[in-house]
Amino acid sequence: MEALVTLYQHPYDPLHPPVCFDEKSYQLLAPTRSPLPMQPGHAQRQDYEYKREGTRNLCVFVEALAGFRPVLVTQRRPKRDWALALRYLVDVLYPDAEWVDLVLDNLNTHTDVALVETFGKAAADRIWSRLRLHYTPYHASWLNMAEIEIGILSRQCLRRRLPDEQTLATEIIAWEHWRNTQQAKIHWSFSVEDRRCVFAEHYSDSLAC
Repeated sequence: MEALVTLYQHPYDPLHPPVCFDEKSYQLLAPTRSPLPMQPGHAQRQDYEYKREGTRNLCVFVEALAGFRPVLVTQRRPKRDWALALRYLVDVLYPDAEWVDLVLDNLNTHTDVALVETFGKAAADRIWSRLRLHYTPYHASWLNMAEIEIGILSRQCLRRRLPDEQTLATEIIAWEHWRNTQQAKIHWSFSVEDRRCVFAEHYSDSLAC
């Protein structure tokens, strides 16, 4: 935990950008009846019934210090989609970075095996060499700032029925562009010193606050 908090306190370095990654499943819901249009004094109204149209997975990357958050919409959440997301990260989003400090959760799909199975050993080694992985401790996924951004995405964009993947992707692209244009940043305030105070029982007297 302390190593991760220390990473968040480092000054911004474009050659070694710290990027947080997390995923969210989203349920597509289509209306069964046409909604009633807006009228003066009345918002649009929709029937309580809906039709399930499957789920999609959202891969959310967050570079908090730069106010940058690209989002990928994928069909599922297997190892292959995670491997494709990592290749997109190093080859498309950060092609000029020496390496990316990637913060992510402890899932069994988050290993180099997923890259090897998807791309082969040579390509997997190339992608893996461009990454420095920082796993959040078990039961401490709140240390991943991507969770904060997913909460914002859910409140500002996803609290409504979206019927298909194209509509979902279009709405997320619009939200992503708006947030990135604003360069909206996450101001992380939980420091190493805070950690030592909160978890003082795990430190010797010389290290606790």
